[in-house]
Amino acid sequence: MTKLRFKHMTAAGTCVLLLIGISMAWAQEYTSVREVRQDEAVSRDFNLQGEYLAETNNGKSGIQLIADGGGKFRYVYYLGGLPGAGWNTGDFRMLGTVVVDGDNGLTFKAEKSFVNGNERAIDNFPAINATWKSEQPQRPQGQAGQGGQRQGQGQAGNRPLGQGFGVPGVTIDMKIRDTDVTFTKTQRRSDTLGARAPAGAVVIFDGTNVDMFEPGARINEFQMPAVGQGGGNRPQGQGQGQGQRLAGFGNTLWAEAAAKPFEQRPYTLHVEFMLSYMPNARGQARSNSGVYIDEAYECQVLDSFGLELKSDECGGFYSINAPSVNMCFPPLTWQTYDFDVTPPKYDADGKKTVNARITVKHNGVVIHDDIELPKETPGRKPEANEPRGVYLQGHGNKVQYRNIWLKYND
Repeated sequence: MTKLRFKHMTAAGTCVLLLIGISMAWAQEYTSVREVRQDEAVSRDFNLQGEYLAETNNGKSGIQLIADGGGKFRYVYYLGGLPGAGWNTGDFRMLGTVVVDGDNGLTFKAEKSFVNGNERAIDNFPAINATWKSEQPQRPQGQAGQGGQRQGQGQAGNRPLGQGFGVPGVTIDMKIRDTDVTFTKTQRRSDTLGARAPAGAVVIFDGTNVDMFEPGARINEFQMPAVGQGGGNRPQGQGQGQGQRLAGFGNTLWAEAAAKPFEQRPYTLHVEFMLSYMPNARGQARSNSGVYIDEAYECQVLDSFGLELKSDECGGFYSINAPSVNMCFPPLTWQTYDFDVTPPKYDADGKKTVNARITVKHNGVVIHDDIELPKETPGRKPEANEPRGVYLQGHGNKVQYRNIWLKYND
């Protein structure tokens, strides 16, 4: 997200900014599931947060459960499935709150609904009492450590959470209009997740080094656990105890990194990112970063799971265009951006004659279809007739990136 600029500041405005600053300061940021598991209450809420699907005689329906800390959640109910998978922008959805009730209870309270994009308040709608359960599945044979062997490149679709990852599977049982319904937690994967750089592509980051970045880029090197801590199979010859994995295996790139300039030609850019889990943060303080194409046009990176369609939320081009569908997955899930970029054109005097254009896929779904970028977005550099790279914005949060490559298209 871009930095805020203010010409005048009232006492009330100063107070609001102070409260935002305090919120950002105390909100815990978890950058791995291992960190989450260290606190039982946090781990419970994290297990509950996510996407759920159910199927009845009336068809599919989906729920997104968004953790707000301390056993409190927001929810979005989708008639038809999940965003980008059965539910389309404008279809019926209902929003409300959820609280954990006892050991395995949940209380759903509806607040408003949207029909054909029109908001309707919900009054006197009875609360729905539900129960949930979490089961630790058996790992398929041959899987160990932090989830076993990786699946093949580019696999997609829904699968029950826990298959291959050793993470508890969660179901929620409730009664809707006198019908017993079970929602099962699913974990979607982008169909471009783990996509290998094609022949002739420029590999920008594969976990081994930051040679393609300007000074200041930092690798988050993944530490192997000691023997007996679930380390799984180690590379041959690594020995026992703590040690780093082979170069590139598990290493990620922290936000705040500027790639060296690209050529001013049409290109495809693949980027994978993971949002931190910050249940106590709100709005722009909730795992904030951004992918600045040509260091000028920001495609927002933010924990916008379950939120509205706005230009300052995940997938939006700040102040220019909102995504056509909110494809943001829950935090601590690897997500993908695939950009098809046509840079602006300039005449011999350096005057822009043609605006930049871009198509964006978020988690495999088109959210911007050949849109025009008439100007730069705030927060980085203005448009200019010069080679530029991509800037992965640091905004005070520990957003992580991996598997970044570029392929020229002409």
